[in-house]
Amino acid sequence: MTVDESMPLEQVQDFFAHDLFAYEACGCRIVEASRGHAVTEFAIAPIHRNAMDAVMGGAIFTLADYALAVASNVGENPTVSISNTIEFLSPARGERLIATCDADKSGRNLGFYTVDVTDDLGTHVARMAATCFRR
Repeated sequence: MTVDESMPLEQVQDFFAHDLFAYEACGCRIVEASRGHAVTEFAIAPIHRNAMDAVMGGAIFTLADYALAVASNVGENPTVSISNTIEFLSPARGERLIATCDADKSGRNLGFYTVDVTDDLGTHVARMAATCFRR
């Protein structure tokens, strides 16, 4: 199934709620969704923290990957990531993480995206570069 770019945000949210790990286990939510752009977030909870009380890298990656999934699939043929590189820049200091994904180039078969993750205080937590394949 494809996600039509004319869908209201609520329908896009319902569609991606089936991404159970991001949605249910991690608490990721979609704030904005359009072709080549998405914003996702989650409230930092104890489950997101590692043994050193910092937000776990896997939780940060999950949020970034969720934003990528939305940005690369809205208005496009079904798209999957084939390569991701993430750089962790600073520990999160706030109470919420926000991932903003934008298409750098969206082609017929390949898409290139950048995802920036910040906290609600404006701390730049991570940056992910991704290459995606369209079916």
